[in-house]
Amino acid sequence: MKHLLSCKFNLDTACVELCFSDGSMIAIDTIAVENEVVNNMYQRSELDYLIYNDPMAYADLILTSNPKAYLKGVTEYKSLD
Repeated sequence: MKHLLSCKFNLDTACVELCFSDGSMIAIDTIAVENEVVNNMYQRSELDYLIYNDPMAYADLILTSNPKAYLKGVTEYKSLD
């Protein structure tokens, strides 16, 4: 069984990197994720907050949850029209 050793946001690559005890690593490309799941600036802001302040929660959201459903539930967007 592998254990998570570290989880951090790498500003140079724009990836959240997870390193495990067996030497494996997962890098989540945050730009690609945002381009795929974000519909408005409020949702992008929510993901950016997680990336910078709680990268572990971000990684958990992307790897094990439904990010579109999460963003729909936590952000409120009202059109100016």
